[in-house]
Amino acid sequence: MNLIINILIGLIAVIHCYILWLEMFAWTTRGPKAFNQPVEQLQKSKTLAANQGLYNGFLAAGLFWTFFISDAQWHNHIALFFLSCIAIAGVYGAITVTKKIFYIQAAPAVLAIVLILIVR
Repeated sequence: MNLIINILIGLIAVIHCYILWLEMFAWTTRGPKAFNQPVEQLQKSKTLAANQGLYNGFLAAGLFWTFFISDAQWHNHIALFFLSCIAIAGVYGAITVTKKIFYIQAAPAVLAIVLILIVR
């Protein structure tokens, strides 16, 4: 079960690295397709998106950090913190932007949280 949890944590971290790249570096090139918005609209929010992307990078870094923590209890606490941040942000994004965000961000984080709590 721990292997499944670690794979899920790694996948979530990679997703957030992709979101970092999309929001910081590809907002006006890939963003229009990803968010179904015209380039002109996204151009207005390019700086804001880059800031959001940086935060997603911090979330990914926190999850990657868990792979270097040898103490199981400490590993779980750090993973639960970052996964909770992602789940909350995903729920908020689903409410305020698009429901798709729930499935991309919140659902995998909630699944990982549940698995960690079951194994614990």
